[in-house]
Amino acid sequence: MVKKLRGKKGSAKKAGKSKKIRGVVEKAISKTVRKPVKAPKRPKKVEKVAVERKKVKETRGFLEKIGDKFKGKIVGEIEIEKYDPSKHGPIAVFKEVEGYKEVERYWVNEPYAFVTVLYNDKTNEYLYNVVEPALTPFEKELIEELHKRLQDVLILEGAGKTADRETILVGEVRELVRDYVGGITPVTFAKLMYYIKRNYLELGRINPLMNDPFIEDVSCNGPNAPVFLYHKNYENIETNITFDEEELNAFVIKLAQECGKHISIADPMIDATMKDGSRIQMTLGREVTTKGSTFTIRKFQEIPITPIDLINWNTFSSEIMSYFWLCIENNKSLIFAGGTASGKTSSLNAVCLFIPPKSKIVTLEDTRELKLPHPNWIAEVTRESFTGEETGEIDMYELLRAALRQRPEYLLVGEVRGKEALVLFQAMSTGHTTFSTMHADSVPSVIYRLENEPINVPRTMLQALDIVCVQIQTYIGEKRVRRADKIAEITDIDPTTKKIRTTDIFVWNPVTDVFERAGDSLVLDEIKQRRGWTQKELQQELKNRQTVLEYLVKKGIKDHRDITKIIQAYYINPEEVLKKVASKAL
Repeated sequence: MVKKLRGKKGSAKKAGKSKKIRGVVEKAISKTVRKPVKAPKRPKKVEKVAVERKKVKETRGFLEKIGDKFKGKIVGEIEIEKYDPSKHGPIAVFKEVEGYKEVERYWVNEPYAFVTVLYNDKTNEYLYNVVEPALTPFEKELIEELHKRLQDVLILEGAGKTADRETILVGEVRELVRDYVGGITPVTFAKLMYYIKRNYLELGRINPLMNDPFIEDVSCNGPNAPVFLYHKNYENIETNITFDEEELNAFVIKLAQECGKHISIADPMIDATMKDGSRIQMTLGREVTTKGSTFTIRKFQEIPITPIDLINWNTFSSEIMSYFWLCIENNKSLIFAGGTASGKTSSLNAVCLFIPPKSKIVTLEDTRELKLPHPNWIAEVTRESFTGEETGEIDMYELLRAALRQRPEYLLVGEVRGKEALVLFQAMSTGHTTFSTMHADSVPSVIYRLENEPINVPRTMLQALDIVCVQIQTYIGEKRVRRADKIAEITDIDPTTKKIRTTDIFVWNPVTDVFERAGDSLVLDEIKQRRGWTQKELQQELKNRQTVLEYLVKKGIKDHRDITKIIQAYYINPEEVLKKVASKAL
């Protein structure tokens, strides 16, 4: 049948047409099969991973190259042993400086960094010499390359992780070293980690200075000049730390970012508070400081200064401190005055330990310096505007107005220097107990500054202030010290001259370095009348508090928490505290 169909003329035409169609279809199919299929677009994350893999390969090649170059340093693919100074030897070694002899040595980050204080007989100068681990050429190249790679790796690997920054950083460094070097000596790895942590997580080259408890101020005056600092034992002293111009500019920008601020050529000068509470002032470039970028850090004491510290340093006597204790407990207002670095804020912070434990306290500052142990405490700071105008700015005046609505029992203002002082004295006049500081070198200059521009407090309002303490920075022999020069009380206005009358209560004698009682206290008389005490009871109360303070000094109790507990215990049960002091069981 098939043969018959093929033999017919119409069937042949159909067969030819079918063959032609089949050919067209086959050609179309072949074209479709051979046509390349367009790959889907790679997501950006995949592209980043690919870029990182390429960088990792480059890193592997570099590290293999320097590994071959420094044979003998590589110890194989093993776990990196923990550095042990007793087993592996010291990691930081001091090399003598020509012309200087060593005076003192102490650790600031054991066992990685220490300080040697050196003295030059010819120039009669001291040098503050920071000693950190010395790096071999291999270690320098390795650290530089790790710094480059870590910036990208940490962004990729660290994003979204909840672990702390140090854990992520250490893990990434270990992985890079183990994978691409194959292992290094414990000493080399300890050096790597010290410098990487110092530069990524801490304050870089000035970190040893910030770890030194004897340093009060750190000052960099420009590029290619030594960093200076104020040391408690050696005063102003030069260091062996310098920055070149490019490095200093980058460092100042980094410091500003660490403080949550922005600094630029358009806005080249800022004040800020560092994470540890230290105050810093910075300038960028040569716009306002012709030598180049600068920074000055006033270090924050993590451990608050206590009344016992001030007695030990002879800044105040135990008698003066017992006087402050009784006055503060009975809501008397005071101002600490003095020059720069005379210890005003430190003294204010110390006497605040005498505030009764449950009192409502509000502190107002430009930068956070006050640190109190009281639980019922609100700490407020001013804020600069977000723009070049005053939009969003919250100054001390606004803070003070808001604080008065919070019904504080004790109101602490970091420093009075403007229109906020008027509100502060209004608060005093309405019964709020206020403490503050100001720049002035005597009691008359305190009154003069308060009465005149830009503060302008009316003379009648000044009577609301009870006590003025003037502090100075001076010398005892060759040693620079801080002393309470005078404690005076504001009494009244002279009806004849219309001037403010004051009474000196305690005066410091510079010849004997002793605090002398100078006059009778009107403030103590007011406390005596309010409490219904006799003169004998008042004197006994002062003596009891002085006894407790002298006991703490004698026993060497310096921890602010222990001192706070004892002061608070005295408020609750003074007889029990005095009994324990008498039996030496406290």
